[in-house]
Amino acid sequence: MAEHTQSYYAATANPHEAWPTLDSSIDCDVCIVGGGFTGISSALFLAEAGYDVVVLEAARIGFGASGRNGGQVVNSWSRDIDVIETHYGRDAARLFGAMMFEGGNIIRDRIDRYAIQCDYRPGGVFAALTSRQLTALEAQQKRWAGYGNTQLQMLDEVGIKRQIASERYCGGLLDLAGGHLHPLNLVLGEAEAVRRHGGRIFEQSAVTQVRYGTPNLLQTAQGEVRAKFVVFAGNAYLAAALEPRLAAKSMPCGSQIVATAPLSADRALSLLPNHYCVEDCNYLLDYFRLTADNRLLYGGGVVYGAREPQDIERLIRPKLEKTFPQLRGIALEYAWSGNFLLTLSRMPQFGRLEHNVYYMQGDSGHGVTHTHLAGKVLAEALRGDAERFDTFANIPHLPFPGGRRFQAPLTALGAVWYSLRDRFGV
Repeated sequence: MAEHTQSYYAATANPHEAWPTLDSSIDCDVCIVGGGFTGISSALFLAEAGYDVVVLEAARIGFGASGRNGGQVVNSWSRDIDVIETHYGRDAARLFGAMMFEGGNIIRDRIDRYAIQCDYRPGGVFAALTSRQLTALEAQQKRWAGYGNTQLQMLDEVGIKRQIASERYCGGLLDLAGGHLHPLNLVLGEAEAVRRHGGRIFEQSAVTQVRYGTPNLLQTAQGEVRAKFVVFAGNAYLAAALEPRLAAKSMPCGSQIVATAPLSADRALSLLPNHYCVEDCNYLLDYFRLTADNRLLYGGGVVYGAREPQDIERLIRPKLEKTFPQLRGIALEYAWSGNFLLTLSRMPQFGRLEHNVYYMQGDSGHGVTHTHLAGKVLAEALRGDAERFDTFANIPHLPFPGGRRFQAPLTALGAVWYSLRDRFGV
């Protein structure tokens, strides 16, 4: 049986009632494959609307990226609205721009409505390491303000040092419409809300075979589900053999995170006085924040192809100590890895495999906010309003050069080029 990885999040998860394993034959309106943010967000929106929903999770709720990520509520996508307009046109940019900040609002609404205890704190900083990056953030502020985000503040070199006790940054952009939280506790709280609305969730219930039709038939080791609609929401943890069409144009990638031993309150606040989370502006970015119990949680780097690093501390400690040399030698009590799903365009992939089979995948590192929007958009589509779903579905799903065999080494080679640009500030 697959259990949660030994992360800080798993060690501090809220107590919750377990979900059963499917061991019978059942019927439903919508069967969702995957119990992370995408699947649980979709299930909650649908259950609230009165649908009979079943979620099948191969391991535990929040087992994948949803329970392992940096916990940062970051607006927009891995490609910002200017890139979207350049590649997909002004009309697409208008539609995407109207959704840029909705995911964060959904999260805050869920937390308030269902009283989810997940340590939410507002405020996130994009930190610039070069003047070029700072100029790009100034342009980003103008773009985002044009789409309604009035909670943005540019930080100069003095201002960034008031927020981050590090000499690395020359400025930044503070987004008070962003923030950070305990992601595993959020998805567990949302799953409990699905249960309250009558949704059925099954853990340790991997789908082994799907037969499409009316209804669709999904089989597990001990049971089966007949469903009018199917939604694939497994992302990087969906078995490639289950639906090869979804694996062909995406690639699992790993990211690594460490958490220090608890710091004193004074020492923690000396690092990040306002408890804002931070991500830098490099292509291979670092990200960090304080936890509710005053640990520094620090992540960064990408392992293409989702290989599990043998020594996560060796990869992350130098980054942490470069940012905060005052923490040199600090004890690291947790170190873990998790996979996210990368697309070549860095934009999410939505679509239909059959007229009654939907999928949403490929958040490319911006999954916390986008998955919550995705659940709402999917529910709209099943209720007959597919405009926003099709806004995503109309983006071309480009194959990685070299196919599945060579996508990881070729992508890693491209990343080397961008990391050199980061290093030399070009």
